[in-house]
Amino acid sequence: FPQNGTKKFWDFMRTHDSVSILIFNTSRQCFVVVKQFRPAVYMCEVERHRPQVFQLQDKDSFSPLEDPLPAVEGVTYELCAGIVDKPDLSLEEIACGEVLEECGYRVPVTGIRKITSYRSGVGVAGSRQTLFYAEVTDQMRTGEGGGQPEEGELIEVVEVPLEDSMKFAYDETLPKTMGVIFSFMWFQNNIAPKLPKK
Repeated sequence: FPQNGTKKFWDFMRTHDSVSILIFNTSRQCFVVVKQFRPAVYMCEVERHRPQVFQLQDKDSFSPLEDPLPAVEGVTYELCAGIVDKPDLSLEEIACGEVLEECGYRVPVTGIRKITSYRSGVGVAGSRQTLFYAEVTDQMRTGEGGGQPEEGELIEVVEVPLEDSMKFAYDETLPKTMGVIFSFMWFQNNIAPKLPKK
């Protein structure tokens, strides 16, 4: 494409749009997030710690790592989320399904509130993600969550106490997505002021 008189080339990936959900458990006064291994994050850490691995590799054939980093290097904390790949369902219905699959809470569609939508991965993908908010209680938990193992998902459900949430958000030793940070800040501005005082 031409830009300011210069011909430019850019690689992009076609990806699904997605939904993400900020889940707040009112019984426990905590956020419910997920923790999972992300191969792309792992490989970025390999490149950061052992750049020679990529210098010695042929771009057409990548051999197994001789001295791999521990898998924990690729684990991130994220909001419950999923791709939009069911055209017969609304975004809210897809969000409810993800909350049940990943975190084990059964949330009615009426219990899902849209926060906003935005573009993610704008340098490579540019897909749209829609962020929702859902309040749950202990009584709404009908399963363990953990995702769908048959689809290769291995998800750990993690609770972040409200009083520790902003410390968690800014703790750089805990790898997390921008969605976690943004949604915790949104909660502090929009929901926390309305909570009953202790």
